[in-house]
Amino acid sequence: MRLISMATAMLVCSLSAGGIAHSQTLPPGEARPFELAQNAAQPRLAQPRPAAPPQASPGPSPNPQRDEFVNRLNANTVTVVSGNPNGTYLTIAYDISAVLDEGDNLRVLPVVGKGGSQNVKDILYLRGVDMGITQSNILRYFNETGEVGRNIEGRLRYVARLFNEEMHVLAKPEINTLQDLRGKKVNFSDVGSGTQTTTRLIFKDLKIPVQEVNMGQADAFEAIKRGEIDATILIAGKPAGAFTRLKADPAFKIIPVPYTQELYEYYLPTTLTHEDYPQLIGKDAPVSTIAVSAVLAVFNWPANTDRYRRVQQFTEAFFKNFDQFLKSPRHPKWKEVNLAAELPGWTRFPAAQEILDREKTGSTGNDAQIRQAFEQFIAKLPDPGGQATSQARRDELFARFLEWHKSQKTAR
Repeated sequence: MRLISMATAMLVCSLSAGGIAHSQTLPPGEARPFELAQNAAQPRLAQPRPAAPPQASPGPSPNPQRDEFVNRLNANTVTVVSGNPNGTYLTIAYDISAVLDEGDNLRVLPVVGKGGSQNVKDILYLRGVDMGITQSNILRYFNETGEVGRNIEGRLRYVARLFNEEMHVLAKPEINTLQDLRGKKVNFSDVGSGTQTTTRLIFKDLKIPVQEVNMGQADAFEAIKRGEIDATILIAGKPAGAFTRLKADPAFKIIPVPYTQELYEYYLPTTLTHEDYPQLIGKDAPVSTIAVSAVLAVFNWPANTDRYRRVQQFTEAFFKNFDQFLKSPRHPKWKEVNLAAELPGWTRFPAAQEILDREKTGSTGNDAQIRQAFEQFIAKLPDPGGQATSQARRDELFARFLEWHKSQKTAR
């Protein structure tokens, strides 16, 4: 019995020292799939290892200057996991670092990531990751699959809704609609990407079964030319890097994605234009498509922790300096961001909500005029089912309103 107790104690200590970094903040009884997998992989010990003899208390550091440098380097650093050069996340993360990084006072470290789906897993379970960019419908996806455990809404928070990510569908010349892809091979982009996750949901909602394949966009373009696949999909903020590098070719074309009633709840209507992709789209031939919201998500750190303090410091700098994101050479997608926009199903990071509450109490001015212009914008949207203009959807539609309102002022 004593041997069993000692082995159990050692195993608990081992897991406490080397387990998943975020698991200690999960609610009682919360499933920890990766931690459980690690437990299952632990070999059974026939005998416990002897306890190490007690160590003497360490004396003063032999290199206090080095220790001070290391502490200073780590004290105010936050990481933002992004995506690859195919999409927009990496550029956005670089912009965040370029605007907000202040050296030892606040260091923002962009991390190249897999994309929306994997980024959430990294936020939840990967040591050293504070926040990342993902998509607004990711909660729905993981609630349906259960692959990251229960109560994902309780473990994730968002700092801000960012920009729209448009759905790009590049297909063989004989493919004209999404329905034409029924039963065919379609590239859902890289495994773990937001494109893969959202595309699965979209084809499920539209009831269009296809054969999913996964590869990078450059490989997919060549696969279409060789006739190995029928289409490739990228969901990223326009203009997306992978598509801007494409030249006009008779082997493929961009096809439309109609804004149907099945898509009202989670997506927005938009277009891809000649200005976005002059090599692929004619001047007077815009392509209709849909968009999903990008989100700057963060782990739900307890308020009394150092990790919360770092993200709080980042959040204050992000809101304070937001006007800098609207200037050249920052990505044009920043002009779509409305920091006050809410996301149905998500809870805002408390430090961000406190900033918005303070600004709301001091806000005055042309609310009536803005509301009138917004209602004019709503009236122009296709809405045969009457669902897209529900109260829950208005905040998500607000970013599209800003684009429309700007174009109206330019036209005048």
